[in-house]
Amino acid sequence: MEKIIKLSSDEEAIALYGNLDEKLRYAEEKFKVRISARNHQLVVSGNKENVKPALEFFMAELDRIRDNGGRNDQAKEVSHQTRAKRDQGSSETSQVSFFHKGKLIKAKSKNQETYLQAMHRYDIVISIGPAGTGKTYLAMATAIDALKRKKASRIILTRPAVEAGESLGFLPGDLYAKINPYLRPLYDALYDMMDFEEASRYLQRGLIEVAPLAYMRGRTLNDSFVILDEGQNCTHEQMKMFLTRLGFSSRAVVTGDITQIDLPPGKRSGLVEIQTILHEIEGIRFCYLDEKDVVRHKLVQDVIKAYEKHERR
Repeated sequence: MEKIIKLSSDEEAIALYGNLDEKLRYAEEKFKVRISARNHQLVVSGNKENVKPALEFFMAELDRIRDNGGRNDQAKEVSHQTRAKRDQGSSETSQVSFFHKGKLIKAKSKNQETYLQAMHRYDIVISIGPAGTGKTYLAMATAIDALKRKKASRIILTRPAVEAGESLGFLPGDLYAKINPYLRPLYDALYDMMDFEEASRYLQRGLIEVAPLAYMRGRTLNDSFVILDEGQNCTHEQMKMFLTRLGFSSRAVVTGDITQIDLPPGKRSGLVEIQTILHEIEGIRFCYLDEKDVVRHKLVQDVIKAYEKHERR
């Protein structure tokens, strides 16, 4: 049995899900049901005798929230930020945000906000910045949102399989086993936003595809949201090949960190080159992130700054 609760706003969803989805986890454990949150919909599924009390729990919570104006402290902060931005006369729309697994995924910095806006407005977006700035994470979230809203019929995730100090030939297993570790970060980002079972269904049905960049050659990608991760490790030829795969009704996002290039000596990074080659083309947007946009452990910012200082010396 499956029941859907429709919510009217971000504020209402934040209040109903609780801090760090605590109410969702509580209900799953207490009523022995499965719960998924997608944008402004809460889906409760399981045995009929379990779904009914879980639904009553959430409806009672929702009635209480609506009686209080739909706000908790976190929701008030979102509302305050939205009003402040409107009052300042910003030409931008309200902050791009959406839900995955009950979490509100949104920009945590001005550069990330610009990046999210660009992915909604441009067919090709190039995101360049250091590790931990949300390049891949936000691209993945935007792609999943587009797929679920039927703005794209499939997601294609790809990376160049480039050796970073270790030789592929010495890894055990067949070709797939040798390549799979290079694609693992894409799976990690995917599973962080979708239940494992749901992601597996999408992968099995071909609605989400994860493949090495070499597998893109000769293809035309129509009605797709395509993400090229680790773009700094693409050669000139690979980058040109990838960007010319784009078909009708498709969007592409290229992410990379030009301070961590693993290409062999003498090979120039395609991501470095396209900053010069493509900068005048309308419909392509370059977005740059820096250490201030890092959303990992606070020490990551210090590590990035220290390396930059060392490399300048």
